[in-house]
Amino acid sequence: MSTVRAINLVLPEIEVYLAGSSIDGQLVLNLRSTLVDPVVKVELLGRGYLRWLEEENPEQGYEKSMACTNQVVYVSKTQNFHIKDGWLDSGVHTFDFHFTFPPNIPSTFTSKIGCISYIVQGTCCSSQVVLAKEERCLLLQGTAGDCRRYMKDTAPLVVEVRKDVVYFCCFRHGFVTLRISLEKNIFCPGDTIVFMTDIANRTCKYVRKVIFALHCIVLYRGFSSRGEPRYLEDQSEVTRLESRTDTGPFEAMRVTSALVLPKPMPVTSTLRENKIMAFRYELVGTSDLPCTTSTIVVRVPIIIAATPKHFSVEQNTVTLHENEGDTSKGVSLHRDISDTDPGAIASRFTE
Repeated sequence: MSTVRAINLVLPEIEVYLAGSSIDGQLVLNLRSTLVDPVVKVELLGRGYLRWLEEENPEQGYEKSMACTNQVVYVSKTQNFHIKDGWLDSGVHTFDFHFTFPPNIPSTFTSKIGCISYIVQGTCCSSQVVLAKEERCLLLQGTAGDCRRYMKDTAPLVVEVRKDVVYFCCFRHGFVTLRISLEKNIFCPGDTIVFMTDIANRTCKYVRKVIFALHCIVLYRGFSSRGEPRYLEDQSEVTRLESRTDTGPFEAMRVTSALVLPKPMPVTSTLRENKIMAFRYELVGTSDLPCTTSTIVVRVPIIIAATPKHFSVEQNTVTLHENEGDTSKGVSLHRDISDTDPGAIASRFTE
């Protein structure tokens, strides 16, 4: 039977910690009997880790997967407690601890490829034997990222996409235009993104709905087993909204929508700032064109900043024209992009 009856970490009731802030808590140790020469400590640990598999030699005609990995330590702090007289009597003992988070660490993040996690861990040892241990996960909102470099890209912002449609073996023609407008495009975690969507339906069919989603696009930087750098771009959906429009033939409609951002979430950043992961965001509006297999997609760049910023710049307008049969120019998911032009891809995430 262990000498330690129970070990507990008592933390403040804070849902999300901010980089650069502090955490104060207690380690509570309940002993069954006297413990001689104990080592009691609390650690604050923050690590980033990623791993994915890719085909090593696709041109040789056989399958052989190679793991690409990388890891980094963002914070590692330990507070050892002084034990008076070198022993602890039976009963309950309380130890106060205090840690300060570094100001430039990234947010808590988890995906199928990588994660960034923070924990507080309390340990009681004797003669280098761990008698009891408890750890608690922390949610942390990072503040890394220099928003000043995005000032030229701030809103009001309007992005418009037009898609041409051909019906009934070229006997009828038409097009659909989607335009998304924002008063600003820099937001903070927990903010609400309010935007307007103008739909111009110049076909003889109804445009039934538009699906809006905020995509988080992550560039991962790993290394192969031979130490070669590898890059992988992947995206995930942060939040989404389905809006019924029912825009009739040759009609126009304006829809006002809102998406609420979660807390915490990674801020827009570069590989230089986060070392193994870089983050950017897009607000994507998607609508299936009536009686076709085509889809019209509008992508609006969104910047996630750590603290509110106020910018005043002129409106930027981007108009893209897509015809039936055009292919996407985006990077496909889970595809190694280092062999094409890793510098060009990575430049979108680096200064």
